[in-house]
Amino acid sequence: MLWQPSLPEKYTKMSADELGAAIAERKRELGSSLVILGHHYQVDEIIAHADHIGDSLKLSQIAAKLAGSAPKDRPVKWVVFCGVHFMAETADMLTPDSVSVILPDLSAGCSMADMANYDDTVNAWNSIHESLAAQGWKGKVVPITYVNSTAAIKAIVGANGGACCTSSNADKVFAWAMAQDKNAKVLFLPDQHLGRNTAAKFGIDVATESCLYDPKRANKGDELGGATAEQLLRSKAILWAGHCSVHKLFRPEHCDQIRADDAAHPEHRRTTILVHPECAKEVVDKSDLAGSTEYIIKTIREAPIGSYWAVGTEVHLVNRLAREAKERGVHVRILSDCQCLCTTMFRIDQPHLLWVLDHLAGAFSKDGKPKVINQVSVHPEARREALKALDRMLGLTNPTPKFEAAATLD
Repeated sequence: MLWQPSLPEKYTKMSADELGAAIAERKRELGSSLVILGHHYQVDEIIAHADHIGDSLKLSQIAAKLAGSAPKDRPVKWVVFCGVHFMAETADMLTPDSVSVILPDLSAGCSMADMANYDDTVNAWNSIHESLAAQGWKGKVVPITYVNSTAAIKAIVGANGGACCTSSNADKVFAWAMAQDKNAKVLFLPDQHLGRNTAAKFGIDVATESCLYDPKRANKGDELGGATAEQLLRSKAILWAGHCSVHKLFRPEHCDQIRADDAAHPEHRRTTILVHPECAKEVVDKSDLAGSTEYIIKTIREAPIGSYWAVGTEVHLVNRLAREAKERGVHVRILSDCQCLCTTMFRIDQPHLLWVLDHLAGAFSKDGKPKVINQVSVHPEARREALKALDRMLGLTNPTPKFEAAATLD
């Protein structure tokens, strides 16, 4: 987690209405030079100020498009990303150097992304290959990283012939990786659950043909991160021991409770359980549908009137969907009553947003000139390799990769 300085007292004493009005005024002053992006998991007060709302990759693509298409006399100068650190990194990689990407609170990280760091991943890559070579295995290990990872991990994956994936295209990227070699194995980072669910959909028996690599165990002297050499040899999917702290909270018993509630209320139709594939396989297996954030939103918005839904994803998004769906006569609740919120995303609030906008408006400069604070920048070498991983992913769905081009707009 990066260090975030405390805010001046005036920001913490302002009311929500005062903050909202001040942010709106700063947006008006800064005009087209400013773009505010809001991730779906943000609180309503932040979503209200966002120029664009979406998942992490979609928002980064929007930033790149806006920066590339802005008139020369009114260029986009600042992208304020109301999300978490790895999202701001991706936006920085996809926008020209002339654009500053800003994270309102630098302590807004991602526990899942932080579960895979550069040194641990390099050590794992080397140990896995050494073990397989010692057993006479000849084939190719293809690394795949979820976009919910740091630029450093994307760079390792890109440099080693791998690709990024999203929760919506993980199936396609996984199939591409397995087609690279008749003996191909996939190293899937950093979310073991998305990796396991994707491997199972591909047809892999994850009980016998996958294993878990835990970097914490490797750092304690267990060379293969808790896996045995034999497990590694027979596995087609090697899963990194990472997870989403939000989606891990959903349990199979929550699905069982929904079914029990249905049985106690036979007057309404059977509840459809819809979850994100970052949930554990046991939850996905007991659900009716599983898909990305965008898939969840689309499914609920297209749900038939009178239908009942239990959704397993971040609480702020579920609550917004529930309010919206209620107006159409669609019943939506969260799968579990526990507080399934992204605590790091929750660090982005109106005081921090106003604070960075005030700096851009020159409020803290003696000469009134804009000052960029909390800028997120990716090293050029990491950017170059990480873009390869992003490009390979995009190339699976679009005929012409665009991310490398985006990186050279400047």
